[in-house]
Amino acid sequence: MKKRILIRFKKNMIDKPIVYRLVKDHNLIFNILRANVLPKADSIMVMEIEGEEEDFQKGIEYLIDAGCGIEPIEQDIKRDESKCVHCGVCTSVCAPSALYIDRKTMEVNFDYKKCVACELCVKVCPVKALNVYFDF
Repeated sequence: MKKRILIRFKKNMIDKPIVYRLVKDHNLIFNILRANVLPKADSIMVMEIEGEEEDFQKGIEYLIDAGCGIEPIEQDIKRDESKCVHCGVCTSVCAPSALYIDRKTMEVNFDYKKCVACELCVKVCPVKALNVYFDF
């Protein structure tokens, strides 16, 4: 299974090897999609975690027991291809480069696997071709 989660860390947890333990003790594969980790403040990290369902559940239990706040990310950004005019405005705010311009065709491409669902592209799209989609 593969899921995206938001992990909230308290400032006193900065020196704990939280992510290392997910790999070492719970056989999980992770990809950090976004992080804001500060030494003297609460921090957040958006991760995509992959592994067997049993390992995943044990990893989540570990995070909760360690004092982390966990929120599943159950939203994605979807693009309505019929509305997109490939203006490129969205590419200027896309930090993970999920939205990018193909220089040969000059069209905006969307790599959904890189998207962290931050919603910045939704806010700037002048033709409203990008929308938040909730997966329940």
